[in-house]
Amino acid sequence: MSHAHPHETSNEVLAPGQRLQESERKAFSPEAVAEIQAIMAQYPDKMAATLPALYIAQREFGFVSLAAMRAVADVIGIPEAHVFGVATFYTMYQKAPVGKFHFQVCTNISCALRGAAQLLEKVCERTGVTPGQGPSPDGMWSVEEVECLAGCGVAPCVQVNQDVYDELVDEDKLVEVMEACKRGDYRPWAH
Repeated sequence: MSHAHPHETSNEVLAPGQRLQESERKAFSPEAVAEIQAIMAQYPDKMAATLPALYIAQREFGFVSLAAMRAVADVIGIPEAHVFGVATFYTMYQKAPVGKFHFQVCTNISCALRGAAQLLEKVCERTGVTPGQGPSPDGMWSVEEVECLAGCGVAPCVQVNQDVYDELVDEDKLVEVMEACKRGDYRPWAH
């Protein structure tokens, strides 16, 4: 699957959204629209549905592209700028394609003191992926170095897709999780 990249050799000044990778998909499925509308009905202010709608967009589009942000704004009936601001503020929304299994390794101070750099190195070594460089050629793995996963008291902290691993994370635990992913015993990204 190829994704359009911004013009890297252009001298044209691009707005922040224009620097994002674009998805092939441009619109929500009817089921996703119905899901977002059901969420909107739970809130007195429809803007409150922005966060969950972005999760639905991430699931539908594979990542939160500019087209996904526009689709969220359209379905909710709110300004695109609001959706863009929310999507780009929160790190839980991927703004580029990720692998079927997306590893986030916190390297902030608490995790760093407990061996996070070595864990990140092992994840990269085992997946063949450099942090932030997109998914592996087979689409199976992606790796991201992150600042905080809110597990400072039980560091180091690693997140795989939406599941957080903190207490006693070491190379053996990483291998165990990766092998479960390979066997199909682990929930893929955005599913």
